[in-house]
Amino acid sequence: MPVMAGQDVCEWGKMSMEPDVIRKVFDLIAFFGLHCNKESRPPMKRILAYGACLAAFGAGPALGWQEPARGSADRAGMLDALRPHAVWQLGGPVEFVVDSLRVDGRLGFAMLRPQRPGGAEIDLRQTPMGLRDPEGIDFMDGSSMQALFERSGDTWVAVHWAIGATDAWFTAPELCAAYRPVLAEFCR
Repeated sequence: MPVMAGQDVCEWGKMSMEPDVIRKVFDLIAFFGLHCNKESRPPMKRILAYGACLAAFGAGPALGWQEPARGSADRAGMLDALRPHAVWQLGGPVEFVVDSLRVDGRLGFAMLRPQRPGGAEIDLRQTPMGLRDPEGIDFMDGSSMQALFERSGDTWVAVHWAIGATDAWFTAPELCAAYRPVLAEFCR
């Protein structure tokens, strides 16, 4: 049963799914801070949850993109391309929890949660970004990151990226036009 945009997450638990898929869905629900009250859900979280749930249900192959396997050159290259941006803003060291990572040819997309090694949460107020602009931290959605990548030869480049975005910036018409293969369900 597909998850529909705007569907109440309370209905998801009633679907017939494999246990690992159920776990992924509820992990995503917890990550995005979703709950049963649709009116209090920020639009960005609803959009990202919809896309992440599509990924959890295996929609990637149907849409054309693939998720690079752990330990693969593509996965390492994409994360390594984004790491300097994360370290510049959040301080180091940084490791990523991957919520979604997509590749279609020379294009890529990632939704990640930076953390300190060992899983420690990043205190945004103590980061270089927070120290440069303490008021800006109040308008962020945590340290979550999204990025659009392009492969140049064997090298991945993080062309567009954001930390703590409160909107789905990657659905801008010009980005959808260029990155549709990895953003199809976001770019309608």
